[in-house]
Parts: sequence; structure tokens; C-alpha cells
Amino acid sequence: MSQIESKQPKIYFCGSMRAGRGDADLYNKIMQKIDSCGAEVLTEFVGWSASKMADQNKHRGLQNDKDIHDQDVHLLQQADAIVAEVTQPSLGVGYELGRAQAMGKKILCLYRPQPEKQLSAMVRGAEDGDKFVVKDYAVNEIDDIITDFVSSQK
Repeated sequence: MSQIESKQPKIYFCGSMRAGRGDADLYNKIMQKIDSCGAEVLTEFVGWSASKMADQNKHRGLQNDKDIHDQDVHLLQQADAIVAEVTQPSLGVGYELGRAQAMGKKILCLYRPQPEKQLSAMVRGAEDGDKFVVKDYAVNEIDDIITDFVSSQK
């Protein structure tokens, strides 16, 4: 009897970049958890500081918005699944989610409910309970949510 090896899933992590960086530390925590569960994070740059991002973009030959767009779409195509922290509204994250959904990717959106703020109906309304899942969460629940999601990708 042969053993079936589980492959290391490739996860594209989405988080607000230009619309606000207040959750960058949380993005790093989520990506570290994804990594510790045995998945490859394709977009570790989402957690970088603005100065590190600028240096790395220059080093990687990303000179303008088109270069960044094309790189990110290429990474989306390589991904097995998407994890998006969607509490901070971001046009870019919404765009990435739409592209990923059109590609048939499995998507997990994480939202921290906040007074007087609601998640976009275009994200919440896309939930189908299977390929597109939206989870309201508290930060102390991240480990379990990510562990379950990554395990389901193997």
C-alpha cells in the first residue's frame, strides 16, 4: 500500500495595503499561523513595513502599479486558497477576492465585527459556505480558525 503525501498548500494572504496599515501586526500573526500549520504563504510582503516594501519592490524590479498588479495576479493563480483579513476596507483586497473567486479558489474572509461598521455586502453576500466562507472572529480565535482552514486544504 502506498502512502499518499499531503502537499504543502499555497496560501495567498490578503490584507489592506494602501487603505490603512493599522492591522499589519495582526496580518503577521495570521501569516505566521498559516506557516506554522504547514502551508506556504505566497504574500508575506502584506505584513512588511512601508519602507521594507519599497526596498523590496525595487529589489524585485517592481517599478510601478502595473508591475505590482501583474505579480499579485500571478501569485493568485499559483495559490491553492486565499485567506483575507477584511476588517479594514480595501479596494485592492476586494479586487483580489473577485479575481480569486472567478478563478474558483477556496476563500476564507476574516472579519472582526466593530460598532457602527459593517462588512461590505459584496463580500458577506458572496458567502456560499463552501468555496467562499466569511468568519466573524475575535483575535483570540485566529489560531483555531487558521488551523481548521489550512488542514482542509491538505
